[in-house]
Amino acid sequence: MPKVKKIPERMCVGCQEMKPKKLLIRVVRTPEGTIEIDRTGKRSGRGAYICPNKECLDKALKGKRLEKSLKHAINQEIKESLLERVEQP
Repeated sequence: MPKVKKIPERMCVGCQEMKPKKLLIRVVRTPEGTIEIDRTGKRSGRGAYICPNKECLDKALKGKRLEKSLKHAINQEIKESLLERVEQP
């Protein structure tokens, strides 16, 4: 019987739904304490995932869910770059 490859899933901090990791945007708090968007998905540090849609991002930011999951405050620059990533088709 062939082995079925398991697709890694993560929970979106906005909608709280489990989705395939590749469909989500990863935000990471690096060991140095900076908050960055992780385009590779492999940066070291504490990560949080968000669906690439505006509703999930709004929920994550307004409810401070993203800040809570990263255990760090998020500056305006990161919020704006997340909005740009979400608004792109």
